[in-house]
Amino acid sequence: MAKAGDADITSDFLAPPNATIDGNFFTYTGMRILNNATPPTSFKKPALAISAFGSASAGTVSLPGTLFVTNIDDNILAKSFRTDIKTIQALKARLLFPPNP
Repeated sequence: MAKAGDADITSDFLAPPNATIDGNFFTYTGMRILNNATPPTSFKKPALAISAFGSASAGTVSLPGTLFVTNIDDNILAKSFRTDIKTIQALKARLLFPPNP
């Protein structure tokens, strides 16, 4: 499992010296220009992404299942993880048929 987090959440909202702080200081506005923008002409079909996080492990994704229980070619996985196809197939076999306890 891979986790990403903020090393020091208290430093995220340090105000610059002599700054006037309002609601915009706490809002990411970098993509505001995309709101109500027309999509590029190369976009042929609409897309939708839905994300939901359970409360037990909010924001986590199981990488073994996401990577190895898919139709990603074994050669690509082996190159990505700098290993051989035999190792990739062994990982896949353990995920598809977990050992009995």
